[in-house]
Amino acid sequence: MRIIEGKVVSVKMQGVVVVEVRRKISHPLYKKLINKRKKYKAAVGDMTVSLGDKVKIAETRPLSKDTHFRLLEVIKQ
Repeated sequence: MRIIEGKVVSVKMQGVVVVEVRRKISHPLYKKLINKRKKYKAAVGDMTVSLGDKVKIAETRPLSKDTHFRLLEVIKQ
């Protein structure tokens, strides 16, 4: 089970939030640090989340076409 930390960037859907995960990787040839970002849809359940919260999400079985993560906890509001 993969656990990822990210920032909530959208709360417009019902029961689902969009979490943006940022990470830094080294370029394979030039060794310069590159910022990568990816957005994941996560099921909220009965938690209350607002825009800009830092959260932990965990990989789970497919809940819908795009939703493959669920919200574990809100780290910082």
